[in-house]
Amino acid sequence: MAEVLSQQEIDALLNNVQSGAEEPTTTIEKDVIPFDFRLPNRISKNQLRTIRNIHETFSESFSSFLVSKLQNIVNINVASVDQIYYSEYVLSVSNPACLYTFEIDNTDIKGILEMGSDFALTLVDLLLGGNGEDVQKNKVITPIEQKVLNVVIDKIMQDLTKAWQMVDNFVFRMERFESDIDFAQITSQSESVLLITFEISIGEKSYIMNLCFATFAFDAVLVKLTNQNLSKIRPGKYNGTTAHNIIKANLYKALVPVTVEFGRTSIKFKELMDLEQGDIIKLKNKISDEYPIKIKNKVLFLGRIGTVNKHKAIKITRKALNQEKYEQ
Repeated sequence: MAEVLSQQEIDALLNNVQSGAEEPTTTIEKDVIPFDFRLPNRISKNQLRTIRNIHETFSESFSSFLVSKLQNIVNINVASVDQIYYSEYVLSVSNPACLYTFEIDNTDIKGILEMGSDFALTLVDLLLGGNGEDVQKNKVITPIEQKVLNVVIDKIMQDLTKAWQMVDNFVFRMERFESDIDFAQITSQSESVLLITFEISIGEKSYIMNLCFATFAFDAVLVKLTNQNLSKIRPGKYNGTTAHNIIKANLYKALVPVTVEFGRTSIKFKELMDLEQGDIIKLKNKISDEYPIKIKNKVLFLGRIGTVNKHKAIKITRKALNQEKYEQ
């Protein structure tokens, strides 16, 4: 039990403090952290980190799509994930703009997909066979150009849906196109928004694309981000299976080039030039020989030729044991 001081001891201590004989206990200084009561941070740092990971997955999928469509080198990186006022975001949007409002099905979450007009017009030019060099900037996107961009926007919505499957079965759906931010309002000016900025490089040029989420309806999402261990979560359609089975199932669907070498021979260049329709070139192989079957230029199997249902075919007889013999 703590010792109880008498009244005389208490008076003595007070007198010593007043006279300076005994120094008062020093106060421990702490760093002061400013707090804006108008804009409390709805999303924690760990949740922001998870959101960044989700959109990095989206970036990989969307960049692969652009590479296949544009036949060019495309790199997409998540430049930043921030919480800001919606009024600040509105001031940062150029005019005219290329904005697509979207929503998540069965939720109150709304957002804006913002493409820079130069990025949008470059995409249109490249998709229509141009080189993306002579693009008129700061121009309103026409209805025809919107139709061309719809292919890209639909793909973005699909990739966002897939990326967010690790949290829940959210389905992103585009609402409409707007060229003026005043007509694309998704929340009040004083509310906070989640702004995700992507840096997109096509060839040697760089562009910016933004995703803006209104966070007033984000509570249900934040609960899922907090309560679940996202490092162990996989999309809902993969529940009950293992990563090994998922990879194997995808490998079974992969297209693999297979070629068969029916024989080799050598002729003089003059004989090659004198060849006519109906001439026969005699190969070194016999019909009864086993022929090398190549998978991407590597001999992995040997087989014999024949026909199946009046179609030319080859039957695998065994694995190739000495593939160096055939790769010359």
